[in-house]
Amino acid sequence: MIVEVQNLTHRYGQRTALSAVNFEVKAAEIFGLLGPNGGGKSTLFRILSTLMTPTSGTASLCGHDVGRDPAAVRRRIGVVFQSQSLDKKLTVEENLRGQGHLHGMSGAALGERIEKVLGRLGLGDRRGDLVEILSGGLKRRVEIAKGLLHRPSVILMDEASTGLDPGARRELWQYILELREQEGVTVLLTSHILDEADKCDRLVLLHEGKVVSEGSPAQLKAKIGGDVVILEAGDPVALGKQIESHFHVRPLSVDGTLRVEIANGHRFITEVVEAFPGAIESVGLHKPTLEDVFLRETGAALW
Repeated sequence: MIVEVQNLTHRYGQRTALSAVNFEVKAAEIFGLLGPNGGGKSTLFRILSTLMTPTSGTASLCGHDVGRDPAAVRRRIGVVFQSQSLDKKLTVEENLRGQGHLHGMSGAALGERIEKVLGRLGLGDRRGDLVEILSGGLKRRVEIAKGLLHRPSVILMDEASTGLDPGARRELWQYILELREQEGVTVLLTSHILDEADKCDRLVLLHEGKVVSEGSPAQLKAKIGGDVVILEAGDPVALGKQIESHFHVRPLSVDGTLRVEIANGHRFITEVVEAFPGAIESVGLHKPTLEDVFLRETGAALW
């Protein structure tokens, strides 16, 4: 395993941000950490990127412990932070040269690597542009180029698509997938965006510092075991009790609506409307999403 996290715990005073977190990431895998703000994603990211030491437990990347040997870890990882780390008054190439010097790269070897990374990310014709004139999507590409410059085995991306429009987000993911396929890079990312999490090979759901579920997106959704029916009613509490008694399923109350996980949801809608005429104001039906899984596991919403 290229990333191993065992019983990782971190506390800020009396508050526990991470509690006995465990997971492993395989080489060339796109692995996601999905959860709401405050769920522990950023703390975990900071520990894996060697910015802080955990209170207890261990985390290793490429066989090196983040606490005992952070320098070795830094040589093997690239990091794309949520907030921009580029110097906007420098050109794209100047930003990359500065990053290369930080990693002890110089001369022709650095120039060749800059050329290759710019080409890989479609930035060859932007090398002389000032960062401040680039679009959000292009800036993200430059951030990734910085992270890849020293040939890392793992790239860590913290909410990398924050602030990007849908087109730029799709473009960013195209490059992430290419990195995995063409460079064999392992990608570990944090996100609270469902369509991004769906593109991961595997992910963990984090809630209040704990791993509440782990698996591929398909495996996690399979836990629902059917369709998700959304019901709005004038008296959702009373309707929920009636549905539980009549159909022997327990609706989940979320923001004044009732969510029912059930096979053949379209048939259930017909039956429940007929069983309680006038009680239901509107109905909705969809296949399970990762948000539904999160609600099932925690009783809380992702946002």
